[in-house]
Amino acid sequence: MDHARAPVLEALAAYHATGQKPFTPPGHKQARGADPRVRDVLGDAVFRSDVLAIAGLDDRTSSGGVLADAQRLMADAVGADHTFFTTCGSSLSVKSAMLSVAGPHEKLVVGRDAHKSVVSGLILSGVTPVWVDPQWDPDLRLAHPPAPEAFDAALAEHPDAAGALVTSPTPYGTCTDLAAVAEVCHARGKPLIVDEAWGAHLPFHPDLPTWAMDAGADVCVTSVHKMGSGLEQGSVFHLRGDLIAPEVLAARADLLGTTSPNVLIYAALDGWRRQMVETGRQLYDRALPLAHDVRARLADIDGLHVHGRDDFCGPGRAADLDPLQIIIDVSALGTTGYRVADRLRARHALNAHVSDHRRVSAQLTHADDEESADALVAALTEVAAHADGLRPAPAVDVPPPRRMRLEQVMLPRDAFFGPTEQVPAREAAGRVAAEMLTPYPPGIPAALPGERLTGDMVRYLRSGVAAGMVVPDAADGTLDSFRVAVER
Repeated sequence: MDHARAPVLEALAAYHATGQKPFTPPGHKQARGADPRVRDVLGDAVFRSDVLAIAGLDDRTSSGGVLADAQRLMADAVGADHTFFTTCGSSLSVKSAMLSVAGPHEKLVVGRDAHKSVVSGLILSGVTPVWVDPQWDPDLRLAHPPAPEAFDAALAEHPDAAGALVTSPTPYGTCTDLAAVAEVCHARGKPLIVDEAWGAHLPFHPDLPTWAMDAGADVCVTSVHKMGSGLEQGSVFHLRGDLIAPEVLAARADLLGTTSPNVLIYAALDGWRRQMVETGRQLYDRALPLAHDVRARLADIDGLHVHGRDDFCGPGRAADLDPLQIIIDVSALGTTGYRVADRLRARHALNAHVSDHRRVSAQLTHADDEESADALVAALTEVAAHADGLRPAPAVDVPPPRRMRLEQVMLPRDAFFGPTEQVPAREAAGRVAAEMLTPYPPGIPAALPGERLTGDMVRYLRSGVAAGMVVPDAADGTLDSFRVAVER
């Protein structure tokens, strides 16, 4: 296929060149109706390319096949049989994939380190989760993706499960052995969904972890806006093999998706594919050594420990690591990742990615260069030198892994939509959660609807909030109270 083409971008250029006059949405009519103050900030180019996908970018019957051509090119670029674009982020993509495998009251084997969007899919669909525990590091208080053996055991115990879902890489950059997980699933004729939201770049350089399609996954969900050049909400999901019919996956996406997709997001996805095919190898030939250099420079700063393969990979841990996710343990500074992240923003206008009770992370991509790398190193050098101003940090009461795992006593859907009440924190232990409680980022729920809360979990979350943790999906963000199910 001709990867020099970018059908969406070409169609936008033709739209402008032919002087199309819209008597359709959007109502701003190519920026003319937008508030001048908005135009001053966003620029007119945003509005000029904000056109309808149908009766705008393409004609009334989509006879130009603009989107279909762009999706075929994306599939060819990464070796998938089919690719679907979505403008609703991987939160929609992963739900579409789940619903293409399992329906209401059917079982799906799911890693318990799944993103909250997966849990939302369980709540909306009524799918019954069979949870697979992550590989817990009791010293680092960190979860790595579940091992293939854990999926094998779960599928053996639940032969009626419709398929499996695993998250790899995690937001911390750790990966499971996807080929082994796929083999476990396919030996039983079950499809494997991989939530690879953090892996858009993986197909484009051999020194990066193996990407899901090469490992044998049936559906792979990718957030191009995370590690690629997509706009926020730009996501694709890829399909390979015959365990999931493409028309079924398309129908599930149509069920959940918007009928007013943003063409700007389509255009960025299309352009990113062309960029990666033409120059992706060279871009990562530069990005990977840059990341290696940044890691070495940060490791020389007193009080910082940069996690690498020695910490994260090996027996009982992850199978691989994305070196572009730079995870830094700041506990030796006597403070928390929350406080470090806040100082980086306040003093250096630098936004960290994940922060937790002892770590902060910096995500590098193909867009970084020596200037941005130097800014990161200089900022963290200053933070370390002035760590006394970040002490004493409130302690987060993190229980050992075995006490972090809650018992699922109700289906997530039943707990979420059933009768609920708000109870004071002192009364929450022993009650069944009716809400997700998700430290964000990275967005992996600590407690799910239908799980019975424990005193350990309540203390962990409340001490976390007191230390700077954000739990945005709680009905009461202070966690002075919890939403729980009314058990009958």
